[in-house]
Amino acid sequence: MNKIQGMSFFDRYLSLWVALCIIAGIALGKLLPVVPETLGKLEYANVSIPIAILIWIMIFPMMLKIDFGSIVNALKMPKGLTVTLTVNWLIKPFTMFGIAWLFFYFVFKAIIPADLAKEYLAGAVLLGAAPCTAMVFVWSHLTKGNPAYTLVQVAINDLIILVAFLPIVSFLLGITGIAIPWNTLLMSVVLFVVIPLVSAMLTRRLVIKSKGLAFFENVFLKKFTSTTISGLLLTLIIIFSFQGDVILKNPANILLIAIPLIIQTFLIFAIAYGWAYKWKLPHEIAAPASMIGASNFFELSVAVAIVLFGLNSGATLVTVVGVLVEVPVMLTLVKIANKTKEKFR
Repeated sequence: MNKIQGMSFFDRYLSLWVALCIIAGIALGKLLPVVPETLGKLEYANVSIPIAILIWIMIFPMMLKIDFGSIVNALKMPKGLTVTLTVNWLIKPFTMFGIAWLFFYFVFKAIIPADLAKEYLAGAVLLGAAPCTAMVFVWSHLTKGNPAYTLVQVAINDLIILVAFLPIVSFLLGITGIAIPWNTLLMSVVLFVVIPLVSAMLTRRLVIKSKGLAFFENVFLKKFTSTTISGLLLTLIIIFSFQGDVILKNPANILLIAIPLIIQTFLIFAIAYGWAYKWKLPHEIAAPASMIGASNFFELSVAVAIVLFGLNSGATLVTVVGVLVEVPVMLTLVKIANKTKEKFR
């Protein structure tokens, strides 16, 4: 009971708010299409500026909690980083390929034509080869993960993406000459990591210097209690307003695509979380280490799918479905992580 009482109003009914925002987003896109059309024009390098701002709003409170002197200590946690990097780069892309291939080529063979199955497989691989950059800060926040460790693992993964994404995608899909959209990748890193990080670092330093650490922790930080969740809900409304037509026109295919993506997400989380448990890692490390591989860098995946296969391709549809299912599924994993927290002590 004490834990429930300690939760904010938004946190307590988060699943309900998510469902309402999904419905509101679809309705907005259908009834007032001018809104998503206008917002859709506000993008650079395939990155939506409105969504980027909202993600920044979500991430900023998380960044504020980072004692930047503790980043050095986070680098001294090799077990957590080993779990993250091994699962993200040596396991996830290949299990995604295997599960997607099984479902699209065999389980759904009678429903999905072979040519479309090939495109769906390509979209799934693009998702599997790009672990999360931005939203993992939100999942870490909701599981009370170590913010310094979360930052370090995101930074290392961003560096690995630069050299590993293209070879993995080329190998699994047998496609050569793929050109990564560097502007999308760099823009995402700047918007989702560099800007909130620098802003939070300066804000933290100025507030502590003028008001003291006690004021910062007990008064200033509490002003942002609902900011992350509010940003998440607004982001959902915008995302689903963009994709309302896709959902309404392709409900059956979206369900078929969602099944292997959801199975893959739970599998990757289970592997990383179980490994962290066996290694006796603290929960504040185990949770974010498991979340980053379970979620995806969908901005990069969608951008590459559009460049390689076209806006209306099956591959692009899969990456969009990845966006649609990610938040509800990741919130479920957040609940699992929070309910099993005691087992890590």
